[in-house]
Amino acid sequence: MPAPTADPPGPLSVAEALERVLAICDAREPAIERVALESAFGRVLIQDVHAPFDLPPFANSAMDGFALRGGDLPLEGERALRLVGTVLAGSPARLACAAGECVRITTGAPMPDGADTVVIKENVRVSGGQVVVGAGERHGANVRPAGEDHARGERVVRAGEELEAARLGALAACGIAAVDVARRPRVAVFVTGDELVPPAQALGFGQIHDSNRYTLGALLRATGLEPVRVAHLRDDRGALRDALLAAAQACDVIISSGGVSAGEADFMPGLVAELGRVHFWKVRMRPGMPLLFGGIGPSLVFGLPGNPVSTVATFLLLVQPALLALQRAAEPRPRRWKARLAAPLVKRHARAEFLRARLEWRDDGGCWATPLAKQGSGMLRGLVDADALVALPEEPCEHAPGHVVDVLPLPRARP
Repeated sequence: MPAPTADPPGPLSVAEALERVLAICDAREPAIERVALESAFGRVLIQDVHAPFDLPPFANSAMDGFALRGGDLPLEGERALRLVGTVLAGSPARLACAAGECVRITTGAPMPDGADTVVIKENVRVSGGQVVVGAGERHGANVRPAGEDHARGERVVRAGEELEAARLGALAACGIAAVDVARRPRVAVFVTGDELVPPAQALGFGQIHDSNRYTLGALLRATGLEPVRVAHLRDDRGALRDALLAAAQACDVIISSGGVSAGEADFMPGLVAELGRVHFWKVRMRPGMPLLFGGIGPSLVFGLPGNPVSTVATFLLLVQPALLALQRAAEPRPRRWKARLAAPLVKRHARAEFLRARLEWRDDGGCWATPLAKQGSGMLRGLVDADALVALPEEPCEHAPGHVVDVLPLPRARP
């Protein structure tokens, strides 16, 4: 099979491939939709949100106690103040506190006019209509000033940030009930290969169960996306061509696994070149070198290698960043942590390598990575046992235990 024309030609480094993917995604104008806050979890905010008023909007008490004028606090001994009322959180009444007076107050209640200090109730003695305060209390204590959290006009959430729990709470505190977000990309997933059969079907000679359909589906859901089209396609050029054309009309992104190398039944490179454009084919990485990235009509196409580990590695390194970039995420690049090697490591070849590894956080706070003994790209066991990929650069290397390396956490990794 002749190699399709690619721009740029030849295998790219992982960094070059990622920048190429992000540049093409950034050039696309995202569709914008307005969603209610209840449905906004995991979405990417499309524009900055600023506080429409001070947060909190009024000075309030940080503790249960008694609001008073700081000038009435005794420098020594005790002082009795007249109790003139009570203000509770949510109370519409506005009370005033004159010199020599105090007001019982609960956490979150607005400060009475004239009061600037709250003494917690455990530090006073109540006797009849008087509250006795001792020396040692601080002027201005236990008061949250208006605008302490955000002043009016201050940015609360940045464009490009994912709306998780804290950001949703901050938006709600601003009185915002709906936000503008980027529409989530519509994704089709195709797994190819005559050898694949569903998990419920008994295996015949030469057959294996289709695992990539479920792995890719889970990786997409971990990215906040639900595939709109999932199909198993046999190694038939005509059927694959029809499926690609149909998906390109309905989806923003097509992800396939298998059929991207140079074998007799590897039709993806030629078909993408025929129907659209190949942006690049092959990346200098292990596992995952045959990765293809192109476009058919308005749809981006990622042809991932069919080996399970290659599928996961190329998804995390290049596909997931593209899906985030299409939503205008502020930082779509893969997360990288630092870890020390727990065992010696030798790499002789000149491709970037991503080794399955286990992470361990030791008592000194350091993160240590132990590469697994079995690193075959077709071995699901390595993915099950690992919680990170150790990222090694292209140059051959030899590292002793304790050497600091980059690691890419797998979705379930927890520090």
